[in-house]
Amino acid sequence: MAEQSRTRVRSSTAARKQKSTPESTPAEVAHRAAELLQNVISHRTEGVSAVRRTDDGWCVVVDVLELARIPDTTSLLATYEVRLDGEGELLEYYRTHRYRRGAADQ
Repeated sequence: MAEQSRTRVRSSTAARKQKSTPESTPAEVAHRAAELLQNVISHRTEGVSAVRRTDDGWCVVVDVLELARIPDTTSLLATYEVRLDGEGELLEYYRTHRYRRGAADQ
């Protein structure tokens, strides 16, 4: 499924921030990205698959539980890429992959 839905977020605080701050660690960035994505899309984050440094900040791959059906124990999961600037402000996020996980896969 090559489906991709992209959402760009502009942060007024990111535009105002021009101060020097200590560098964030990949673990801090991963936690921040998962927390921001969960707040924006209102789905439970399952974990972070990858964190990489980019020219303008960070790119974090977050796995998300979009839907859980209890009777047949099938879950709809998705993978999102979350881009943060160097200070941890959300720049954009987009879904890169969506898949089903059944009871046998868990």
